[in-house]
Amino acid sequence: MASVDAATLRRMSDALFIEKGLRSPGSTRFWGLLVLASVIASAGVVGDSTATVIGAMIVAPLMTPILGSALALVLADRSQVVRCVLLVLGGALAVVAVGMLLGWIAAPPDSFASNSQVTSRISPRLIDLLAALATGTVGAFALVRADISDTLPGVAIAISLVPPLAVTGLLLTVGRYHDAGESTLLFATNVAAIVATGTIVFLVFGVRGVAQESGFAVGRFHGGSLAAVVGLILLIAVPLTTGTIAVARDRSLAADARPVAEKWAATGKWQIASVEGRNGVVVIGVLGLPPQPAPTALRAALDRNGMRDADLELHLVGGRTHWCPADTDTCTVRDSAIG
Repeated sequence: MASVDAATLRRMSDALFIEKGLRSPGSTRFWGLLVLASVIASAGVVGDSTATVIGAMIVAPLMTPILGSALALVLADRSQVVRCVLLVLGGALAVVAVGMLLGWIAAPPDSFASNSQVTSRISPRLIDLLAALATGTVGAFALVRADISDTLPGVAIAISLVPPLAVTGLLLTVGRYHDAGESTLLFATNVAAIVATGTIVFLVFGVRGVAQESGFAVGRFHGGSLAAVVGLILLIAVPLTTGTIAVARDRSLAADARPVAEKWAATGKWQIASVEGRNGVVVIGVLGLPPQPAPTALRAALDRNGMRDADLELHLVGGRTHWCPADTDTCTVRDSAIG
């Protein structure tokens, strides 16, 4: 495979290494776009607007220091590695802070329980890691090959960086700490995938050799650096594997619970709006007019059909929520959805 030339390497370093100093053009551009992208992403999540969230993905500049970390690793430039990592961490915290601010202002009464933008980012799976690896490869390849750099906006949309962090901030404000951790895991998955694939692509294209010939400061590249990146991917794969199994279990639980719920609702001429499995909890949405079927009857029906170990969360029209724990025959009323 053809290697890059000195001009391409210079273009890459100028694009990925942000200048020092908060007032430098690169820094002001990065932080300005990041704050704006955070506001757009958070507003898009609160409004459950896919188009708005996609707009935030295009604007967000977080991929710059992440790929910069990969290039700095290849060049063994410790100062740039530290700077890029700090920019990623600082940027991530800034997005979470903006998300928390908007969460305090505009969090819905149901704590985002019915929000599709939130739901899609709190169950990371192995397939998300695979997609992130492919997307990170395309992003690094587009940087190396100027003739396909037009694909970068598509890469920005495909790789989810700012939206998961915005979701983290929003969920922290409503006390959904476990789900906030899951959205953070999705962000970490994408970061690790970009760094890993970027490092490999830059090595394959001979970036180190060109840098040495062109007078760039190039340190000694240790195999341990690459091993650490690969190890990070494997480490992240562990909770993703657990998440994949949990998602499969929840889908099976929802499939088993739906016919039971529909039979129960038919006794009172109610309609089942939704049936989901969430971390082993059966979550059912019901629509209809009073009188309502007894929630305890549904709890008993689930028990008879092999779902005795699953808690039940029943959302009725008007915002009332009935919570029926496993192995009990009683239900309690809550005013809003459980996170």
